[in-house]
Amino acid sequence: MAPTSGGQYHWVSEFAPPSLQKPLSYVVGWCCCLGWIAGVPSCCVQLAGMVQGLVVLVNPAANVSDPWKTTLILYAFILLAVGFNIFCAQHLPLAEGVLLFVHVFGFFVFLLTFWIMADHAPASQVFTQFNDGGGWGNIGLSCLIGLSTPVWCFIGPDAGAHMSEELRDASLQLPRAMMWATVLNGFLGITMLITFCFCITNLQTILESESSFPIVQVIQNATGSIAATCVLGALLVVLIFFSTVTTVASASRQIWAFSRDQGFPFSAWIRYVAPDYEIPVNALLVCLGVSAVMSAINFGSDVAFNAVVGVSNAALCFSYIVSVGCLRLKRLRGEPLLPARWSLGKWGGLINDISLVFLVTIFIFSFFPTDPAHGDPGWAAKFNWAIVIFGATCLLASAYYALQGRRLYVAPVSLVKEE
Repeated sequence: MAPTSGGQYHWVSEFAPPSLQKPLSYVVGWCCCLGWIAGVPSCCVQLAGMVQGLVVLVNPAANVSDPWKTTLILYAFILLAVGFNIFCAQHLPLAEGVLLFVHVFGFFVFLLTFWIMADHAPASQVFTQFNDGGGWGNIGLSCLIGLSTPVWCFIGPDAGAHMSEELRDASLQLPRAMMWATVLNGFLGITMLITFCFCITNLQTILESESSFPIVQVIQNATGSIAATCVLGALLVVLIFFSTVTTVASASRQIWAFSRDQGFPFSAWIRYVAPDYEIPVNALLVCLGVSAVMSAINFGSDVAFNAVVGVSNAALCFSYIVSVGCLRLKRLRGEPLLPARWSLGKWGGLINDISLVFLVTIFIFSFFPTDPAHGDPGWAAKFNWAIVIFGATCLLASAYYALQGRRLYVAPVSLVKEE
């Protein structure tokens, strides 16, 4: 797969059947942008929740439960993340290098704290007891619906691809970085997940705590110290914030790449790069504006805002499904693939099949609500509006394509063929 800022929509334009290359890559381009932009407020709402949880911990009498307070904190973090990408972009590689050290250091700090200081649940409770907290009446279904949250933490391996045009030797170094990041973080994540589960001796107590983030209550239970909990909580805030910074960077490059191929209205303005900055500032401003509009949903309902988190999963999963599906189709037809410096070799087809099964499952369950309505007249409060946002985006993309996009949009594969 070519290391370009366009990522999935570029790959679809190369691997899809010729008759579908242009329209399919166009829809995937919109979905990629939707998924990455929705990821920005999704990260920031975690930051806002962490900050509010720490405030309640220090001052239990504080009233931080109003949605507008969460939203204003969320806006502050969005502005900081976008501001960092505009004014400190040259320091982003250094910041990511430092944060890698902080990430690994923080992992061992939390791990040792939980191992040494916390009370532990028995292994039988951790590995053999299952809880249908959503009331679905089926443990398997409940687990599948609950996959959305952990998958959201692991989604976005294409982030590096959207920065690839700013890397050296990207065709080799980028896939290596993507694979090692997945393996390393997967190992660390599973280790921390098991440790965290052992530290939850009473699940109901954790869920009913005043903090909006269970991790805050678990840390306090382990350390028995408000000060220690604040220090560890602040470490998490720093790590999540810089994850948001990189999410903004990837989102802006995705927007810039798609506008470069005339995928959006006002593409000429969006893709403009000022010589003084040498970064896509206008694309960053689009990311800021759309993220702010999405975040405004939280003023009315935090349940409705959950749809923003869900649509980030769904939109990116859809782009992965189409990308991998087109590649798998070429393999099945025996068509030659492009030369690659890094390849999955003979295992490529099997890995594609496993990926498609997993991604389709995640895509479907991204639209499920956390609790069944069961004929409840207040079903709208539990409804997962992600499917509405996703569907509206696909309709908008299709309508614009029919009116203007089919004339203006330039599928990347056409430029490759010309060269």
